[in-house]
Amino acid sequence: MPAFLEDISRFYGTGEKNREGQTLEEFLEAYDPYKYKNPSATTDTVVFSYRDRVEKDLKGLKVLLVKRSNHPSIGFWALPGGFANLRENLDDTARRELEEETGVEGIPVEQFACYGDYDRDPRARVITTAYMALTDEKNVKVKAGDDAADAAWCTVTCTEEAEKESPEWGVKQYVLRVDNEDRQIHTRALVEKKERKGLIRERKYRVIDGGVIAVDHAAIIVQAMELLRQRVEEVQ
Repeated sequence: MPAFLEDISRFYGTGEKNREGQTLEEFLEAYDPYKYKNPSATTDTVVFSYRDRVEKDLKGLKVLLVKRSNHPSIGFWALPGGFANLRENLDDTARRELEEETGVEGIPVEQFACYGDYDRDPRARVITTAYMALTDEKNVKVKAGDDAADAAWCTVTCTEEAEKESPEWGVKQYVLRVDNEDRQIHTRALVEKKERKGLIRERKYRVIDGGVIAVDHAAIIVQAMELLRQRVEEVQ
């Protein structure tokens, strides 16, 4: 089949042929992109809001959630996100899905994590790239759209519940609380963070109990809050 890209000039390498005697053009013509089952790629964005300033303890922080109107996790609350188009950069996917599902646009987004456990979605092998954003709540208007039944700012808190140490690993458990009185959202999630000690920090956030927060989104929120808290402490 023809090359995926029109301009392949930057992929010639040294210009030599491969072991089968193929040029780059010949290799791409014979290449089968469906030889292996391809996972789907999505983005999910944690959008935090504040009033006037971000407090050091993140008091008053809110997170933007959408209510799922379709399977899977129908009726649960989730981060705005969705599938990347074939010819779309992930940053653009995050911005597009955020606008389509909530009406929020024009704010910076930062990629901070990837969640790819094979069993995180019953539809297919879905790998999501997590983004985060921060905005003054007064500057944005939220309106549910696309496949979201509702969209709302929810007060969010994250407290450390327990901690265990071993020579190789540190394990922490966090309680995430999400509330919105108008939408009658009052849920509690339990998230575990396991981190290897040393120069290579193998790290895993895992949902133990997600409450009514969809899939692994509680873990994504906890990781984003932890990162935001560290940055606030650095600048204050």
